[in-house]
Amino acid sequence: MSVQLNHHIVWSRDQKKEAAFLTDILGLKPATQFSHFDVVELSNGVSLDFHTDPDHLVRQHYAFLISEAEFDAVFGRIKDRSLKYWADPARKKEGEINRHDGGRGMYFESPDGHLLEVLTRPYGSGTT
Repeated sequence: MSVQLNHHIVWSRDQKKEAAFLTDILGLKPATQFSHFDVVELSNGVSLDFHTDPDHLVRQHYAFLISEAEFDAVFGRIKDRSLKYWADPARKKEGEINRHDGGRGMYFESPDGHLLEVLTRPYGSGTT
């Protein structure tokens, strides 16, 4: 049996704002509507389905594997918006990026406080 992640519900205070933030920062197509969800499609067939429900909002971590060119574009958009970013998930190395496994990575927060990560090399794929 082949098991693949198909979608994940992202609880939010304002699903449209949260989905628009993600698509804008990552340079993705705008979210589409399915039922009561704002759906953000990723290139590997997985979708993040945003749903407004402040009573169930739990901050989560989402990591996105992107190319070096995409990293440059995302990093530029983060700097253009004067968003805080960190090299580490504990948010101790503010204003820095990491270079794990010979790639680049960083963490930043969505409007609802989800900890988002972009990285150009999967962890464990190279030198640290």
